[in-house]
Amino acid sequence: MEQFDWTQASEIAPDELPDLITTYLSAHQTRDLDTAIAQYTTDAVVTDDGHDHHGPAEIATWLARAATEYTYTSTVKAAYRADQNHFDVLHHLEGNFPGGTADLHFRFTLRNNLIAQLLIEP
Repeated sequence: MEQFDWTQASEIAPDELPDLITTYLSAHQTRDLDTAIAQYTTDAVVTDDGHDHHGPAEIATWLARAATEYTYTSTVKAAYRADQNHFDVLHHLEGNFPGGTADLHFRFTLRNNLIAQLLIEP
């Protein structure tokens, strides 16, 4: 998994995010698993809550579980670009998960116009 220095990112308007990221985020929020999975490379890795999910099958299982485990709303608070392949989208979540609210970074690494890595962290 690639390590990246996210401190080099500069804030951008959310509408400046690549279409594939906005497509993914919309699909993630509406629980459209097929569209969400289509945005990933075949060797993609998602890291969420300290756990890695490798490839489309594991990522689909993670997305499906996340869609049923909790009910929450997600609002984009900010967007950042480090370079043409690294984007960070800060979300504010409110719902019935432990703590009830959270601000999470969705840190995307792109390759060949697909998501190669997604790191979700505070």
